[in-house]
Amino acid sequence: MRVSKIDKIAVPRLLRELSAIFKTHGKQVFLVGGAVRDMLRGTQHIDWDLASSARPEEIMRIFPNVIPTGIKHGTVTIRYKKHSIEVTTYRKDGDYVDGRHPDSIEYAAGIEDDLSRRDFTMNAIAAELPGGHIIDPYHGRMDIENEFIRCVGKAADRLNEDGLRALRALRFASQLNFDIDNELLHAIQNNPEMIIPVSMERVRLEFDKIIASGRPSTALLYMEKCGLMQLILPELMRCRGVEQKGYHRFDVLTHCLLACDYAARNKYKQSVRLAALFHDAGKPETAKPGASDVWTFYNHEIVSADITRAIMTRLRYSNASIDATVHLVKEHMFNYDDVWSESAVRRFVRRAGEENLQDLFDLRRADSFGMTGFEAPLDLLFDFQDRIKSTLAKSRALSLKDLAVNGNDLMRTGIPCGKRMGFILRRLLEAVLDDPELNTKEKLLEIAIAGGDSQSMMST
Repeated sequence: MRVSKIDKIAVPRLLRELSAIFKTHGKQVFLVGGAVRDMLRGTQHIDWDLASSARPEEIMRIFPNVIPTGIKHGTVTIRYKKHSIEVTTYRKDGDYVDGRHPDSIEYAAGIEDDLSRRDFTMNAIAAELPGGHIIDPYHGRMDIENEFIRCVGKAADRLNEDGLRALRALRFASQLNFDIDNELLHAIQNNPEMIIPVSMERVRLEFDKIIASGRPSTALLYMEKCGLMQLILPELMRCRGVEQKGYHRFDVLTHCLLACDYAARNKYKQSVRLAALFHDAGKPETAKPGASDVWTFYNHEIVSADITRAIMTRLRYSNASIDATVHLVKEHMFNYDDVWSESAVRRFVRRAGEENLQDLFDLRRADSFGMTGFEAPLDLLFDFQDRIKSTLAKSRALSLKDLAVNGNDLMRTGIPCGKRMGFILRRLLEAVLDDPELNTKEKLLEIAIAGGDSQSMMST
């Protein structure tokens, strides 16, 4: 990577305005963290973090709209021209008793002291405001140019301060496509249990960033190598070494990692990426020897859906995110054949949900790539998509709300509310899925009066 050798960066106008206010009150202010790192890499960064000589109470006097977001640790958030900008007073940290926050803080004299407490050298670079001159005491620019993740000071010390930093390092490896320094890697391998006290919400936020990166497998393979996968995703770890001879070239874990990478590379939704990673997690449990030394995994999609729900629940995902991902995993084994009738196509769309079809097809493409590591033409999938389109053009009656009758209509024929009415409505829907031409009020009421059976109606 080519990193600019100049000693300053171009400072956005809004930050120049903000720094001028600090200067008017005799206070220093620097742009720090990921924004400086990304600007040096030539990539965009939308969040700005500042470090300043001003104390929180002074910042609250200087600016009219300040939120005390982390005042205990010297941090406030300035609201300025519809932007939220976090500012932390220069500080030195005490011991990290809880594995996340320092037990005590001490305000520092200058920016160099403040940079010394940061996690990785690439994040320990500051840009003086408003001029943009670079302060780089730990040679972070060199590590950025060499695409290297290295700790500030001793790796073990930095990781012991906050157990999440281990996973954060692996996440950066996936996001930036950087290598990890051997000392840092060994520090994680020597004590993967440092992640255990970290809250699942914080772990999930890092995991989300891994899944959102261009190549999630980079971090996931590091997690396996360092022992973090066994602690965070033991269900995936059990997939290592589970062979699947036949259509598959790789063991289950490698297959899932390749499928997830494909989904990431094609910028599929988060639910599709997660489903690609977890869709075969049930194979170790369902593996049985078959003919010709080929193992079978019957109903593994059902077991995989249950495992996916358990993983995502443990990681504190929202119910909506869990349900969307689990549904994709459960339905990923659909096997379309061109002999399917139109009623079979309609029933598939009803079961899968029309709103989920694109995601399900994206998952199938990722699954297919994971089998061999090569992108193969999926002509039958394109045919299926065309078939669905033509079938739905003829009829979109796929649910009870699409029927030409409702419960009130049935009540007027003398059918009381209750289980029988529900049974009849479901039978009416089955009849319409078989033959959309039955979806008229007159015909459906005739079927309902006959007991909800279109065959018995036709025989009278």
